Amino acid sequence: MNLRRHKYLGALAALGVVAAAVAAPGAASADEAPGPTYLAPLHDAPASDGTTLVNETTGRWFVELASPPAAHGTAKARIAREQAAFRQAARAAGVDYTERRSFDTLFNGFSIDMDSSQLAKLRTTHGVTAVYPMVSLSVPEPQKASGPDMATALGMTGADVAQSELGLTGEGVKVAVMDTGIDYRHPDLGGPGSFPTARVAYGYDFVGDDYDASSPDAGKRVPRPDTDPMDCQGHGTHVAGIVGADGEVVGVAPEVTLGAYRVFGCDGSTDADIMIAAMEKALADGMDVLNMSIGSAYTWPSYPTATASDALVDAGMVVVASIGNSGATGLYSTGAPGLGEKVIGVGSIDNTHSRASSVVANPSGEAVAYTVLGDVAAPPASGTTDELVYVGRGCPSLGDELLADPAGRTALLVRGGCAFEEKYAVAADEGATGVVIANNAPGLFNGGGVVDRGVPGIGISQADGANLRDQLDAGETVTLTWTAEEIVVASPTGGEKSSFSSYGLAPDLSLKPDLAAPGGNIYSTYPLAKGGHATLSGTSMAAPHVAGAVALLLEADPGLAAQSARDLLQNTADPVLYAGTYVETVHGQGAGMIDVPAAHAATASVTPAKIALGESESGPVTTTLTVTNTGDAEVTYTLSSVDALATGGSTFAPGLYLAESGVELSTPALTVPAGGTAEVDITISAPGADPKLQMIYGGYVVLTGDDGSEYSVPFAGFDGDYQAIRALAPIGSGEDQLDVPWLARLTACGEFIGLDCIDPAAGYAKADGETFTLRWVDGVPDYPYVVAHLAHQVEDFEISVIDAATGKKSPTFALAADLGSLGRSGSAGGIQAFVWEGTVTRTNGAGRQVTRPVDDGDYRLEVRALKAGGDRSNPDHWETWTGPVFTIDRD
Repeated sequence: MNLRRHKYLGALAALGVVAAAVAAPGAASADEAPGPTYLAPLHDAPASDGTTLVNETTGRWFVELASPPAAHGTAKARIAREQAAFRQAARAAGVDYTERRSFDTLFNGFSIDMDSSQLAKLRTTHGVTAVYPMVSLSVPEPQKASGPDMATALGMTGADVAQSELGLTGEGVKVAVMDTGIDYRHPDLGGPGSFPTARVAYGYDFVGDDYDASSPDAGKRVPRPDTDPMDCQGHGTHVAGIVGADGEVVGVAPEVTLGAYRVFGCDGSTDADIMIAAMEKALADGMDVLNMSIGSAYTWPSYPTATASDALVDAGMVVVASIGNSGATGLYSTGAPGLGEKVIGVGSIDNTHSRASSVVANPSGEAVAYTVLGDVAAPPASGTTDELVYVGRGCPSLGDELLADPAGRTALLVRGGCAFEEKYAVAADEGATGVVIANNAPGLFNGGGVVDRGVPGIGISQADGANLRDQLDAGETVTLTWTAEEIVVASPTGGEKSSFSSYGLAPDLSLKPDLAAPGGNIYSTYPLAKGGHATLSGTSMAAPHVAGAVALLLEADPGLAAQSARDLLQNTADPVLYAGTYVETVHGQGAGMIDVPAAHAATASVTPAKIALGESESGPVTTTLTVTNTGDAEVTYTLSSVDALATGGSTFAPGLYLAESGVELSTPALTVPAGGTAEVDITISAPGADPKLQMIYGGYVVLTGDDGSEYSVPFAGFDGDYQAIRALAPIGSGEDQLDVPWLARLTACGEFIGLDCIDPAAGYAKADGETFTLRWVDGVPDYPYVVAHLAHQVEDFEISVIDAATGKKSPTFALAADLGSLGRSGSAGGIQAFVWEGTVTRTNGAGRQVTRPVDDGDYRLEVRALKAGGDRSNPDHWETWTGPVFTIDRD
């Protein structure tokens, strides 16, 4: 029986939907030119022009040692000896650091606090194989609502069918939720009761209520663990409800056993090393599935939280992680641990429906859904407004005059032209007793940035705004009656990729995300102290849909291998459309939205379940697909392919393109005997776009069986020379361009910990030809810094010291020598800063690293960055910057 719910890929392939698409206005049609056709911007242009510096430097690091972790077979006694030897070598080398944690099971090494000035000594310390900057991770702010609408999300993935028709509930499966904890007293999660309960039977609090990794208060940056993982923030309880609530809200797998691994305090952020500690605890507790609705954007698959997650999969645990909410920052924005090679990285699809507060329009009696503008106080739950009057766009900054006097009345405006704050303010200042802003596009909106001026302010949909204006135009007196009621409204973007969901590819061009699930406008459980239920959006909400789906599949087949679970879900996923017409980017949705009934009913598998094509400079890529028939009858599959949308242009503000890849099949049909396998070769070539576009393209290979089944395999790659992407780039353009890298001095940070700069926008001043004393002056370190903007991820980052008198580099010394793969800047104005403390490291006659201070004199600093995917031996794959001469004078 075929239970695939949206069986349209094969039909799209037959129709050639992308190749036949209508060109954008002003562009050549597909018939006029074979090249890609521009369709639309990927997202709205960023509000900033990118010329404001944003300090993204860390003061925390992971140190990786040589042997694999214990999960990969190394004896813990050997790891202990290696770690003891490192501590001794670091002391001998004079490395000034504070050890935070040591790891041996999933990662062999340490997390430490250390100034970047120590990187040279650390990296050359015996036993160190890699150093990674440690990131802090935050949870999203909640958007509260009430009234269950999880049912629509369950229907999108078929989890409702899995429960009602297949009888799957997740019983007997243990799902770990690494997050802010779980309110285990919640009746939807098996409460009341004290921890552990029958439903929340495992867990640990690694941090305590007051912990905040990014707090300026040093005391709050210290974890204070205990045994009670109660959630005082909300995010983890919401995630747990999506996985397995059973009450007013019903989750994907309502009978799973949950584990609460708390890594956040009541507010603020956490650090990546705490995540690894929680992973090791989940493994020790024997959890079957781990959900991590946490991520650090712009990182590499080699980042410790990703490799530790891979080790969990090798140990038999299915690991699911959100891919990130950085879609608005452009491409290559996916994050670890979702980037892990063996992790299921999940993107978000908007829910088909959501709940909203409502008013009643008079005299029509129609319910009108609304959102509250910015920080404006919530409207009353009863009463009637003054009569409405339409006043136009309301943008005085653009020369607008109000079309009518709103004094003593409720002003109706239309969105567009200027900020919501300007519209609300002009109406309130003119005496309006209420402000209503109608959308200029379908659906509701969140009107941020509005300051309360003492009158209600709400946003309504475009359709409702038009209806109100029609009534006003007909001469009716229109008022609104406030209610405490909420209504379910259809989302205009329901079933489409969420705009916030991060885009791949991973910086090594592996295909991420892997899958997608509902994550936009999801109603779930929330701590009882905060109302009991809430609506949140994020890939954080998408990942637990997949974790719950895995639990259902494990209940049906306890022998399902951890890696096979991802393959199965990818083979049977349903790719979603963009604007209802074009197949959404593969690097935006992976294989598509999970389809639980189809995965359960599958009688075949296709491996590999995804194809990462890499860069096209070396030509077409041939992949052998193996089809395994686990059914009891022979099946013949017809093979086809369909292209998805491509992206091109700036990493931070790319555009969408229609692009046609070349797909050649070794056979148009493949017959697979019952219980047998068969192979087919797929050769894929890039669209051949203008190299300046630096295009990411993709599509799907589709197998349509004569038994009514359909399976698909996503593919994606980079069109052109990947090393053509500039990594060390200026910030901004034109007259406002900042030509970083800079030699700089710190001007505004008394304490340089993470992002705790007093004024990060003005924290550094260019320092050409200046003198440094290598002392602290008025609470600020007078040391030379290198400030760099990374427009793309780099494989390696080195800063060498050059004697200005001789022009020679200091032997064997590099300030951040072989620092390893660094993530790109998180914004068009993001910077990373590295300080030189005035020492060099040399190898003595005995082969040991010796660090000593340089003499006073004139020096330069040289930056070398190895491009992503670059060949270390190819000079063209390195970018180099040499700074100006500066003077060291300690007197």
